[in-house]
Amino acid sequence: MSTQESAEMTQTKDTESREDTPRCLSGQTESYSSRDLTQDELDKLKTERVLVSEFKQLKLEKEAQKNWDLFYKRNTTNFFKDRHWTTREFEELKACREFESQKLVLLEAGCGVGNCLFPLLEDDLNIFVYACDFSPRAVEFVKQNPLYCPERCCAFQCDLTKEDLSDNVPEGSVDVVTLIFVLSAVHPEKMKMALENINKVLKPGGIVLFRDYGLNDHAMLRFKAGSKLGENFYVRQDGTRSYFFSKERLAQLFEEAGFVSVVNDYVLRETVNKKEGICVQRVFLQSKFTKPTVTQPS
Repeated sequence: MSTQESAEMTQTKDTESREDTPRCLSGQTESYSSRDLTQDELDKLKTERVLVSEFKQLKLEKEAQKNWDLFYKRNTTNFFKDRHWTTREFEELKACREFESQKLVLLEAGCGVGNCLFPLLEDDLNIFVYACDFSPRAVEFVKQNPLYCPERCCAFQCDLTKEDLSDNVPEGSVDVVTLIFVLSAVHPEKMKMALENINKVLKPGGIVLFRDYGLNDHAMLRFKAGSKLGENFYVRQDGTRSYFFSKERLAQLFEEAGFVSVVNDYVLRETVNKKEGICVQRVFLQSKFTKPTVTQPS
């Protein structure tokens, strides 16, 4: 690995390797609005008017899968921590059963290397999980995990924006979909297509559990000049991309894809970087959307 690659990887990891755990040193609150920005932060956002060139943006879209494959090649299974908090944060993973021994069918859309999948399988013996990811390398890591069992889970590669989930998952068969730090990596123009794809395999009355980056998150404000792709949309140094959601935009996306909002709130956290001695403001969206049991009138 080159010095530049090492530096880029370190910077990315410092910013995001712990982004998806809700635990923090200074507390967590749910909020109907994102956090207030300082004047310096407002000034920084106002100066970000120059976007990455159209040529580079097209190249990033074309090479999106390659960039995520390289991400997993560099980091293997060591980048993200296992998400043992999932069942605690999303009680529907247990509460939606009609009876205690009922087997639930889950889809983890964007499973990565299994940081959510395997804790779920260990925690709940009465689930079957379909798990898909954009990166073929990530899917291979899942299948190589000693906990992977074809009788309890099925992992496959899938581009949610253009490949039909129903080729691997029967339509209308899934009780719960987890979409955790995934949609933000999709180009904004293709997000609706991904959600419509998920809608096909979800049962009427089924639920989508969502968590992702919120507007004005610290990671959004750390991007340097030359990283902006569009409104609230940025590229990291390794070529992977990230969108930062407002709750209004997220609700609109899901509603246009045929879902109904159940919960849609910002989660505000303060985290302390002990090494640097600074406190940073994190903003996430934690939301729940359901597929109507009957067709909604247009």
